[in-house]
Amino acid sequence: MTNSILLLLVALVAGAMMPTQAATNNKMAVVTGSPILAAFLSFLVGTVALLVCVVLSGTPMTSVSSIKDAPPIAWAGGFFGAFFVTAAVMLVPRLGVAMTFSALIAGQMIVTLIIDHYGLLGVPVKEISIPRVIGIVLIAAGVILIRKF
Repeated sequence: MTNSILLLLVALVAGAMMPTQAATNNKMAVVTGSPILAAFLSFLVGTVALLVCVVLSGTPMTSVSSIKDAPPIAWAGGFFGAFFVTAAVMLVPRLGVAMTFSALIAGQMIVTLIIDHYGLLGVPVKEISIPRVIGIVLIAAGVILIRKF
């Protein structure tokens, strides 16, 4: 198996975990009575899991001292993740998993075109093209179909 196929499989599995995470977090929101508390608990479990990975992988903790040099935007990832998870927990019981993730994916794809086109956040520039725009339109059409049926 080539490296790119393995990477695509990892991406598919990670993508499959997102709606599953939203549904399981929704279960926690029902139990706790709070989508925000459910999102917090999700991040707490994730933090513990990542700490175990850091320890088991032998990742040196000396690099933690370099975080003082991180630009402010580098810290925004935690905020974005918290917003994403909390929004998904709040939206799933109202819109359903399919509609929630159709809209989330449409939003993701629109922003990916902008980030790629302008090379924002240090990513290589990949200009917007007609086929990429058609892809976004098809995703939007999918959202409309899912919402309608």
